Amino acid sequence: MKTLIIEDETAAALNLQRMLAEADPQIEVLAVLDTVVDSVEWFRHNEQPDLVFMDIHLADGQAFNIFDHVEVNSPIIFATAYDRYALDAFKVNSIDYLLKPIKTVDLQRALDKFKRLTQSERQAYSRRVHEAMSTSSGSMQAFLIPQRDKLIPLEIEKIAYCYTSAEKVVAVTYDGVTLPLDRSLDQLSALLPAHDFFRANRQFIVARQAIVDISVWFGSRVTLNLCVKTPERIVVSKVRTPEFKRWFTQLST
Repeated sequence: MKTLIIEDETAAALNLQRMLAEADPQIEVLAVLDTVVDSVEWFRHNEQPDLVFMDIHLADGQAFNIFDHVEVNSPIIFATAYDRYALDAFKVNSIDYLLKPIKTVDLQRALDKFKRLTQSERQAYSRRVHEAMSTSSGSMQAFLIPQRDKLIPLEIEKIAYCYTSAEKVVAVTYDGVTLPLDRSLDQLSALLPAHDFFRANRQFIVARQAIVDISVWFGSRVTLNLCVKTPERIVVSKVRTPEFKRWFTQLST
């Protein structure tokens, strides 16, 4: 059985490889990838593996972004540190999910489940994952923001950027209004439309329409200048800069 591991934590990836070898010596790990960009390139140039182990949060963003660029026909077992309330979709659409730190018994259960499935059942899981991840970001139109005894609707199209600091997440509108959000930036990355919003770094998600211009920064990085004031400079890492340029150029044409 040929597998692919998409995981940005070196220790976690090595541990998973060791556990797979112990669980089934016939398992061949084709590659270990730690970014969305590398994963997209790998799927573009290689045959689909029999099974994919996929972390949710990668070095350059959400793994869900992979589905925006390539079709993944392989069954997927998610590995995640997400709280259980966020796992319902993974349970329904994936072969299984593994909570970190991964336990041997949980890995064996997932592998046994995969082996019991027929080829048609494996293909059905693959389709459901792809459909769920590629459409989930477009299903939400607004957030409801609690303020005293009211719920204030915040339409997604009014958000210029989202920002996190000191474990608090806020959305800032084009009018400069700051509103608190009860979701993490990781969760927002999966909910906001991928064609309209970009995860610039661990602190910012920016709307394309809010970007006024882009400055070249040190070390092959870029900084984003928005039409509204930001609490600090928005720097796109060297790893994410090529993906950002593709995203911005494609949407601009």
